[in-house]
Amino acid sequence: MSTREAIVRTAAMFAMVVVSAISIAAQDAEKPPAPAQSAADVQGSWLGTLDAGGVKLRVAFAISNAERGLTATMDSLDQGAKGIPVASVSYTRPVLTMGVTAIGGAYRGDLAADGQTITGTWSQGGAALPLVLTRMKQTELPAPRRPQMPVKPYPYHEEDVVIENVSAKVTLAGTLTVPHGPGPFPAVLLITGSGPQDRDESLMGHKPFLVLADHLTRHGISVLRLDDRGVGTSTGDFAAATTADFSTDAEAGFLYLLSRPEIAPRKVGLIGHSEGGLIAPMVAARNEKVAFIVLMAASGVPGDDVLVEQVRMMALASGAPADQVAIMATRQREVLTILKNEADAATRERKVRQTLAGAVPEAQLTPQLKTMESPWFRYFLQYNPADALRRVKCAVLAIDGDKDTQVSAQRDLPAIRDALLAGGNAHVETVAFPALNHLFQTATSGAPTEYGVIEETVSPVALNKISGWILEQTR
Repeated sequence: MSTREAIVRTAAMFAMVVVSAISIAAQDAEKPPAPAQSAADVQGSWLGTLDAGGVKLRVAFAISNAERGLTATMDSLDQGAKGIPVASVSYTRPVLTMGVTAIGGAYRGDLAADGQTITGTWSQGGAALPLVLTRMKQTELPAPRRPQMPVKPYPYHEEDVVIENVSAKVTLAGTLTVPHGPGPFPAVLLITGSGPQDRDESLMGHKPFLVLADHLTRHGISVLRLDDRGVGTSTGDFAAATTADFSTDAEAGFLYLLSRPEIAPRKVGLIGHSEGGLIAPMVAARNEKVAFIVLMAASGVPGDDVLVEQVRMMALASGAPADQVAIMATRQREVLTILKNEADAATRERKVRQTLAGAVPEAQLTPQLKTMESPWFRYFLQYNPADALRRVKCAVLAIDGDKDTQVSAQRDLPAIRDALLAGGNAHVETVAFPALNHLFQTATSGAPTEYGVIEETVSPVALNKISGWILEQTR
């Protein structure tokens, strides 16, 4: 499971209780598999569906008979996590057992007499869920439905572009879409959220920025979307960059839009999602040519406050008892206070290890500590978005869903409004959409586990609000 497949950095890499499959994959690969018994019985591809609190997740296992015995990998199809290593596989007719230590899971099931189904139990995080696996051909594994995915030919012009961020010596690859007609047109730059992302902000089979760009361009608004530095054919070192560095990439994209003859230069704005909602105000605060900004699920409070509330909301959405949630949030605050206030790196690590002793396995803790020392995290932890928001003078639309469990709509939308008003900017509108999550999908709980299960990529309610508001600002 890559960092991108784990949703976003702030949701998966820094919530101290979340397992990272990446950190354990190499260790698991070194472990010898259990010897196979009647390997042909279970060899092949198996598909099943977990009912996790009303959210149905398809999981697939690919079991092979290697020279040293049975081996396997696991895919969580609806979450977009593929190739998760299965540390141990054992089969003694009719019982199959598999241990997936990378995500703290295990499976035990009985193979039916006809060899076509395995009926058993998936155990993870203290929960035990029934899981029936059915033998399938690899080609039979269905892709998740994404009914909003645009289909070519498009009723507008599409062009691949290359942009230079001269100051950072970074080349950014992207796509510009322009409505048919004489122009000039209003335009927006889409700014991705955290983690290395492509121009479509692809995750779990969804392409939110492709859907958003298609909608806006069909409504007469030109759109530029870019691969992050170090992603796709864009150059640069993503891992060494901070949010401030990414803001210079966004400003390079904005200046490129100003240079295009089919774009109305006084009608060019920014749309930022999640971390992109931190970046857009940075650019607008220092460049008065930005005509407007749209903040989608942006935070309005310092990074450490975001992370503590995120742990609390995600745990509650996952069904954790309130007393356990309180303990988790308190522990998260303790860790983040150490990281924020302790100047010496060695002392930070020692104190964090003491705080998390017995709560987080060593295999998870070591890579998390490394991530916490990254330039991006150190910057995010200290950054207060209110500083830039108070200097923004253009029109602002800030939106979120009331089921967002990564950014609190109830807390952050008022914080954004207050910072703008404190700077003398009354041209602001905030909207909390009922039943929408961090990706602006219609959701049940808002938990990230739902993202890949939901067929909707972006709610039409959110799409129409964004396009309608932009057209009002650019009349």
